[in-house]
Amino acid sequence: MAEPFTTKSDFAYTTLRQKILSGEFAPGQVLNQATLARTIGISTTPLREGLRRLKSEGLVELDAHRDARVTELTAAEARDLLEVRASLDPLAASLAALRRTESDLRALRAALRGLEPLRRDPRTADLAAHRRFHAALYRASHNNLLIATLEGLWDKADRYRRLALADGREDEEAELKAAEHRQLVEHVAAGDADAAADVMRRHVSTSLGAKAAARLGAT
Repeated sequence: MAEPFTTKSDFAYTTLRQKILSGEFAPGQVLNQATLARTIGISTTPLREGLRRLKSEGLVELDAHRDARVTELTAAEARDLLEVRASLDPLAASLAALRRTESDLRALRAALRGLEPLRRDPRTADLAAHRRFHAALYRASHNNLLIATLEGLWDKADRYRRLALADGREDEEAELKAAEHRQLVEHVAAGDADAAADVMRRHVSTSLGAKAAARLGAT
């Protein structure tokens, strides 16, 4: 059986990344490299390599004292993520309506069936289900650059989704998001590019990312 990780630095990167994205390592938390290495059972050299990869993704900061710090959530980053998604997600929905194949529709409908409304302190599996749905929509656009760009934003945006959910979520709001997911599938299946883009525009403007940006005071 193949090893799940090619190198120890891959193991460090994947393990720490999951702990950050799951909220186990909180924004601003200091991570002592010696302690981390002992905890996950590797030496400090591959650990530092993994941390450098996380730094390149903007998930940690490294200092001269061999400690790392989980990157804080900021109003500026929340605003930036929201602005990019407000432009690119509707484009992806529009292209998906024009270019989707029967295989794309099957994947989109299967992902929709696996969705549950996100609540306070969501499980990693719940966030992953939402990613699968949006990823299926992005792939249906058949624009590789657009797909890579949007999928590259997703993990970073999950930290802001968790922040927005910290105070809970009204049932009415959760059902509205669920209805928008269903409408997106219907419009993509019908080939209605304008309607798909309109729903996605509303979806992003009232998203958890938008709530997080407002909470952090983004302008």
